[in-house]
This record gives sequence, structure tokens and C-alpha cells, in this order.
Amino acid sequence: MAEEKRYDIVIVGAGPGGLCAGLYAARARRKVVCLEKYIPGGQIANTGEVEDYLGFELIQGAELGMKFRDHAVKFGLEIEMEEVEEVYVDGEDRVARCASGNVYRAKAVILATGGSPVYLNVPGEKEYNGRGVSYCAICDGAFFRDQIIAVVGGGDAAVEEGAFLTKFASKVIIIHRRDQLRAQKIIQQRAFENKKIEFLWDTVVEEIHGSEKQVTHLTVKNVKTGEKSELKCGAIFPFIGFYPNASYVREKLTVDDEGYILTNYKMETNIPGIFAVGDVRQQFVRQVTNAVGDGTVAAVAAEKYIEELEDKHANRVS
Repeated sequence: MAEEKRYDIVIVGAGPGGLCAGLYAARARRKVVCLEKYIPGGQIANTGEVEDYLGFELIQGAELGMKFRDHAVKFGLEIEMEEVEEVYVDGEDRVARCASGNVYRAKAVILATGGSPVYLNVPGEKEYNGRGVSYCAICDGAFFRDQIIAVVGGGDAAVEEGAFLTKFASKVIIIHRRDQLRAQKIIQQRAFENKKIEFLWDTVVEEIHGSEKQVTHLTVKNVKTGEKSELKCGAIFPFIGFYPNASYVREKLTVDDEGYILTNYKMETNIPGIFAVGDVRQQFVRQVTNAVGDGTVAAVAAEKYIEELEDKHANRVS
């Protein structure tokens, strides 16, 4: 049976930014809940190895995500497995309505819902999703042991996940539409030195083909010559970007041209009492360290916002 619950702060999304916000809000003795439809950790839970988070020279992404969760829960953060369908303003309340029918009312809401993968939008992508088309290397890489795996993209995610997939693949072919990578130089260097990684430059995927069971090959095209060819592989992992998950917010948020939420230095959106952190907001770089910093700021700012509301109510009473 659906319930209506009341908190001081509701956090939507249990990635690094959301969990860090939850930790700080709970330490401030606020009643705070984090709503997450998948698993705590966000995108980091789908990352193989993390080596650029201060204090951890090398740690599995899923393990780091669980550490974040456990740390926040220790200080009193509640985590509920809920899919938020709508966030809106109702007077002084900020409300999150969930697919379960449950409604969470709070004085402040922190949006920490990150982004979703950008699809290739080519024939065969939807048909073979889950049968060789995947957007999560750590989730599905082991299903393609000793096979050729194609990775699409040239940024950090594509190159890092491509390197991770060499643990299982006989060969990883990174397909990039340009003639040079966008990934950090240290990540590029490791990939170039990895004997199991090959690069297919100036190339895009035109179509994904397969049998009844899984992907068998790709049709690719050289963007400079227009020449098409077939590339044999057992799986394809596109890592060509993400788009922000913010469509569930009913209020008209101020966003940039790509839909990322604009905030001020306090992580405040243009809607009072609604804050945004991590990959869902406009960023110069998108790293776990950014998200954690955002979460810290948003929690402190939300606490100040609530204090001001409480002071106003106290003055009215007096």
C-alpha cells in the first residue's frame, strides 16, 4: 500500500554525489533518505578498476561504491530502492513521487541522478541489446571470453573499459570516428602499449549483425573514404557519451544546450530548495571526485536552506 513519508532532505540517486550528500546531511542530524532504483554506487558500480580516487591506489568500482554506501548508512542515511517518477514543488514542500506510489515530502531535494548512455542509433542495436550489445563492461565482459570485442568511442570511458575488456577478450578493437583519442594521455599510453588492443580510426558503425543468439559482425564505414567493410566480433560496447537524467523534474529547471542542469556555487538550481550534483549538472569534467565534492556542498547548502526556513517559521510564531 502506498505511503506518504516526510524527511528533511530527499536525495534522488545513490551515486557518489548522492551518497556523499547523504553522509553530510545525516551527520548534521537531519532526517534524510536516498532513493535509488538500481544499486548504490551509480556509474562507479559499473566501472572495473578505479585508481584516481584519493586514498585508493587501486580498487574495484563496485567495491568503492559499497564503501560509499556503508559509510553514509553508518551516519544515519536511509536508502530506499525506489524509482522516482516525478519531483515537484508543493508550497514549502519538495516532493518526490515514486513508481511504487510512495510519496516522499521534504524541505529540500538533491538531484543526483547522473546520466544514461548515448546510443549509436544504428540498425541492430536494439535487437541485439543483451545479446552482444552492452553498455557495461564490468557487467557483461565475462560473457565474451576469448572472443573479439568491439568498443566504440575515444574518451576516457571507451579506452578504460576497452582495457578492462582485454581481461576476457581475445582482442579488443576500439572504433573511433576521429584519428586521435580524447582520453587522458596516461590512459592512451596504457592502451597503446596493450598488445590485445587495436584501433580502427576514422570509422563509424553503420549496422550491427548477428545470429539468433548474439552479435556476429558489424558493418563499419571509413568517414574519410566512405568505404564500407565488415568487422567480425562477438560483442560491441558503445561508450560515446551520456545524457543527463533530469526529465522527471516537473518544475522548469534552467539547463544548458545539452540538458545539463545549471547550478550556482552552492549547487542550487533556479528552483529554491532543489539542488543538483554530479553528472546531472553542467560540469567541466565528470569524475567521481567532482560528484563527491558536489555532494558535500549541496548537503551543507541544503542544511542552511532548511535552517532559514525554520528561522522564518520561528519568527512567525514569536
